[in-house]
Amino acid sequence: MTEVKVCGLMRHEDAAVAAEAGAGYLGVILAPGFRRSVTPDAARIILHGFPVRRVGVFVDADEDALRSAAEAAGVDVLQLHGDESPELAARMRAAGWEVWKAVRARDADDFSAAVRRYAGSVDALLVDGYDPASHGGTGARFPWEQVAARRGEVPAEMRLIAAGGLRPENVAGAVRILRPDAVDVSSGVESAPGRKDPRAVRDFVQAVHAVSFPTE
Repeated sequence: MTEVKVCGLMRHEDAAVAAEAGAGYLGVILAPGFRRSVTPDAARIILHGFPVRRVGVFVDADEDALRSAAEAAGVDVLQLHGDESPELAARMRAAGWEVWKAVRARDADDFSAAVRRYAGSVDALLVDGYDPASHGGTGARFPWEQVAARRGEVPAEMRLIAAGGLRPENVAGAVRILRPDAVDVSSGVESAPGRKDPRAVRDFVQAVHAVSFPTE
């Protein structure tokens, strides 16, 4: 079954809705300067008390800053959304965190290049929509069909996570096309930036978990 991550959380009550709906990952933006950014101390409160994996999103933080913020926030997963090197990612994995590397794919070649660069260094590749003015969270969609055609390039030990432009009404299609290990949603289930719509969150998770594939 494809797992669900609800990201951009800014309120404990929204995290509770996502966890109760069946999301396996809850995410907070620990990179400063974005409209959904929270401090590590706030993140710990937002994510406290749920039986899920906690994800912190970072953009080009140095190693010391990554360690400090991740420890203070109590996250299990580091989602790297900048130009972080495979070497940095590997060091963070060795330190005990699960590491996801985001790539903003304009086309299949961008995706293939990221697979080659980060294979063996990260636990998962998160494919997001491309926006030249932002590192993510814009709701831009990547070319699902192009990436799906290169799905076989992903090593067995690297998980594939789909993000960007996903909403309750289109996520099932993305899951069928891409067969990702997880999907990531933020703005697609919001009533306002940083405020999740409980019905949209539940509909999103239900749509993902309703998708089934024939056994071979």
